[in-house]
Formats: sequence, structure tokens, C-alpha cells
Amino acid sequence: MTRHSVYYESEGADRVTRRANRRAKHDVPARPRPSAIEGESGTGRGRPLRVDTHRATTRVLRVAYPFLAEGGLGADGTYIGSDVFSGGSFVYDPWELYQRRVITNPNVLLAGVIGSGKSSTAKALITRSLALGHKAYVPCDPKGEWTAVAEAMGGATIKLGPGLATRLNPLDAGRKPATVQADEWQRIAWSRRRALLGTLAESTLGRPLAAVEHTALDLALDTVSSQVTTPTIPDVVVALFTPDSAFAQRAGLRTTNLTDDGREVAHAIRRLVHGDLSGMFDGPSTTEFDPTLPMVTLDSSWLGSGGNDEALRLTLACASSWLEAAVADPAGGNRYIVYDEGWRVMRDAALLRRMQEQWKLSRAWGVSNILIVHRLSDLAAVGDLGSEARALAEGLLADCSTRIMLRQEPDQLSRTASLLGLTDVEIATIAKLPKGRALWRLPNRSFVVQLVRHAREVELFDTDARM
Repeated sequence: MTRHSVYYESEGADRVTRRANRRAKHDVPARPRPSAIEGESGTGRGRPLRVDTHRATTRVLRVAYPFLAEGGLGADGTYIGSDVFSGGSFVYDPWELYQRRVITNPNVLLAGVIGSGKSSTAKALITRSLALGHKAYVPCDPKGEWTAVAEAMGGATIKLGPGLATRLNPLDAGRKPATVQADEWQRIAWSRRRALLGTLAESTLGRPLAAVEHTALDLALDTVSSQVTTPTIPDVVVALFTPDSAFAQRAGLRTTNLTDDGREVAHAIRRLVHGDLSGMFDGPSTTEFDPTLPMVTLDSSWLGSGGNDEALRLTLACASSWLEAAVADPAGGNRYIVYDEGWRVMRDAALLRRMQEQWKLSRAWGVSNILIVHRLSDLAAVGDLGSEARALAEGLLADCSTRIMLRQEPDQLSRTASLLGLTDVEIATIAKLPKGRALWRLPNRSFVVQLVRHAREVELFDTDARM
């Protein structure tokens, strides 16, 4: 072991002068060193270490022993907690960081095992950002955990479920942005409706649509769009079962062939009209989206906790489409869209495809999407390695410049490291993170952040109350 002593050296000194100074210092007689038994005893009575002395200049030490603490992301943003390494405050704002080119997109992935604090982290980020003028929307809340949060923030919750009075029309066009021309808006609305209908059909059938089925769905949507300003899903189902002869003739098709081509698609979408999801998305909307509210959530917990993932996925698709149509205005300000229980989405390639398309528009809309999952191995459940579904899931991850990793189980660490490109030190950190502490991973930078909560937040964010 070596003792270090430092003397300060002028930057302007030449080499000969610096060498003479070092020799002069080296020749200074050392002070007598006491023996191991000398000195006063007791707490705080330090004794000198019996080690060799090492002298170095500040010119050497400033390079040999650089400061290790990260400087942080600045002071503009939402306060999250404390930087564990530097001890300073940690703030985050995806739009501010995007403007500064620290991140390439505003989307966020949040992952952590049950009980790691991921729900509290997400809610703290969302609720505190409202004070900065941001807004937040949760298109599908399968456990109803965001309802109390939205109400406390002065927002609103729309409750969806069989037998409830609320009905949403996922084919609503939403409010036309002032900068978009009427004919262009019609094309945008048609494309959004067509994408949703295709997603619903593929998700229910469990396979991609065939070419003839795409044609049948296109003509059905064209038919109802020519008849009503705002079509509904029952309108589309009727048009699929009984195609319009004039539209079929213009497309060079026979009505009987068109009926056969669209039969399976019609039966798949019919589930939203006469199946277990009837009464939720089978007519005009009974509520309007209020863009002035700071927070809006869609509570789907009334579907039950029996694990009907397929019903929840269809609900998420419809509710997300309705909500996205309402917020697709770049003049609406900065908004978070939170996809809680994101592992359900990961299991459906059709939903993944649609979600990835929407996320590509996040920068144009001023939207930051937050995907919350338990573990990254949920990506592997989508499909085999090299499949389109797996590529979609990994592409969704690539579209998240910010990755917030809370504690992961030991058997998940290698997969997490592979997907995120984490270092050995970062992986070791994730494995032993206590509750509420997370690794915030941004391009070329990472931080270990301890969430700091107020007593009221602890009460409001608690998801263990029913345990």
C-alpha cells in the first residue's frame, strides 16, 4: 500500500523547473513515523498508515484518477429522485432531451419484476410532469390502478366493460388539426380505420390476412364511408357479409366471390358486435374526449381478472385507436401515452405491427409512448428467432431511446444484457437494485436513480393495498 502526497505545479513551468521542483520535494526529510503502538487510543484517534509515500503532481493525478460521477441531464424536466453516484437531483424530460439531441426519440421502455417499483416510477414521472404543462393518457388500464391517480390529478377515467353504459366508436376520426386540409384528413381517417380493422381481424384469426381478404375489407370500408360520415364496426360487418354490388363491379369482382373472400374477416370482427365484447365498441361513442383535461385513463378492469388476454388485447386495440385519433394533433402539446401491462401486447404480432406504426409518428405528434413490461423476455414470446413477429418486437424496443430498468431476476439478466447492450457493471447493478431504484439507460449514458416520493404519493401509488 502506498501513501500519496500532492504538491501543486504551475502550468507555465518548463520541464527543467518542474524536475528541479520534484527533486527538491523528494529531498525534504520525512517526518518521524510513530511505531504501531504509539499515539492516543480511542475513537477518532487516527494513526498513520505504515505505507510507502508516493508523490505525484496534479498534472498526473487529474488524468490517473478522473472524477467518476456523471454530470446528469441538466435541470430542465421532471424531478425523479437522486442520482446514486453523484448525489445530485435527477430530472428527465423526453422532449427537452430530444431537442438537445441527447435522445433520438421520446419513447420509453420501463421494465421490472413485480414489487420492484416500476408502477411508482411511471406514476411519479407522469403526475409530476403535469405541473410542467404536459398531459397523460392511459388507453387501457386492465387493473384499474390509474383511476385514483387520474382523479387526484383533476383528470377523468372512462370505464369500459360489458354491461356498462359507456361505448366508444374506435372508428371515430377525431378532431381535425387546423393545419390539415379536409380531403387530406379524410385520407388519414380512412387509413387509421383500415389499419384498426385489419389489426382486429388478424388478432382474432391469429394469422395475417390473405390478399383477397384485404380486398374485401377495403371495399367494405369504402362502402360504409360513402354512406355515413362516421362509420361504426357494425356497419363494416354488414358490408362484409353483404357486399355492395356497385363497388364490387367497379373493382371488377363478383359479389358472390367478394362475400366468400370476406366471410372469415366478417366473423372475426363480429365478435365486437355480438360476442363477449358487445356493447363496448359497437355503436357511436357515448362520451367525448376532453383535450383540456391533464389526464385521461380508460379503465378496462371490468373485463375481469380471469386472464382473458385476447379480450384485453382487442380492447386495447380499439381503445388505443379511439384515443390516438383524439390526440393526433401536433398542436395539442406534449403528451405521454402509457401502455401498462405491455406484455399482453407483446404476445400479439398484429398489435405489435400497429403499435410500431403509431410510434413512428410520436415525434410528429409530440407524444412520448411509455411501454411497461415485467421483463424483456416477453419479446421472445412473440415468435421464433428471425420471424416477423420477433423483428417487430425488437423494433419496438429499438424505437425507445430511454430504457428504465428496475430489478430483474437472475435468469433474465443475460437476455436483458443482449437486447439492451448493457455492460457487465450495468448488469451487476440491475441484479441487486432495491425497490424504487432503477438504471436509466440513454444512448451512450446511464444513471442509477433512486426514486424519491412524498408521503401522499406513497399512498396514491400503492399497488399492494389488496395484498
